[in-house]
Amino acid sequence: MTHFLDIHKTEADQLRGIIDNARAMKIARNDRPKGMPDDDQPLAGRMVALIFEKPSTRTRVSFDVGVRQMGGQTMVLSGSEMQLGHGETIADTARVLSRYVDLIMIRTFEEATLLEMAEHATVPVINGLTNRTHPCQIMADIMTFEEHRGPIAGRKVVWSGDGNNVFASFAHAAGQFGFDLTFTGPKTLDPEPEWMEYAAAMGRPITIERDPYKAVEGADLVVTDTWVSMHDPQSAKERRHNQLRGYQVNSDLMSRAKPDSLFMHCLPAHRDDEATSEVMDGPHSVIFDEAENRLHAQKAIMRHCLGL
Repeated sequence: MTHFLDIHKTEADQLRGIIDNARAMKIARNDRPKGMPDDDQPLAGRMVALIFEKPSTRTRVSFDVGVRQMGGQTMVLSGSEMQLGHGETIADTARVLSRYVDLIMIRTFEEATLLEMAEHATVPVINGLTNRTHPCQIMADIMTFEEHRGPIAGRKVVWSGDGNNVFASFAHAAGQFGFDLTFTGPKTLDPEPEWMEYAAAMGRPITIERDPYKAVEGADLVVTDTWVSMHDPQSAKERRHNQLRGYQVNSDLMSRAKPDSLFMHCLPAHRDDEATSEVMDGPHSVIFDEAENRLHAQKAIMRHCLGL
């Protein structure tokens, strides 16, 4: 059984194979007239369940389109439709779905839900996001960087903001792909110690620099994410804005990075909060290439899980 649960749970050579396959599929697709299906239809006759406890735009559309481009069909299920873990247990849901579908992608809140689904499913399970990690996004980010600047190994990546689930997967990727990672943000929003320890154990200790202008010196890539979640209460949003205001990615900050540095944001963005529109629409930004590459990276992940 080949699940894709987290970047640090997949072998480095397999991760490299996924990236290479994603790029090959993107190139092949771009050579065809728009709207034409892939010549290769590895998911023909296969059904993929897409489970969304947490709302989504990019994850839902990119997985759905990716399955269809490869000849498969999707069944999209929301948490409210399934009452996942509230009525039927997650374990029983996993066992039942495995009788109907060939692959399960789940975007959920608690990591425990993902892990229990994977433990009891008899088909591969893909982590579409949890509160702790977001591995599919970072696979797309690695792919995007390497399209523009070549191998990411040995490069300097700087994360500005909250040490959240997206940062966690960057920490995993630093160890697996061999790049240097710097975190700049308030101490109250530091990454989980477990992820810091993992990167250090892999020979890629994460640097923490509270001054964002010092942090981005020599950066090849600057990354940020939203400061607040749609689920946060107003009081929490105000508190986070106060904590993170000094870590906004603006033109002045980007000017301290390398002249050819890239800027990424996984979207959706609150423009002019975590990053200014000037940066998001500027010459360093590759945010829409990054969004597109979710499609290609996830197609390669699905093929990896199914051994295709």
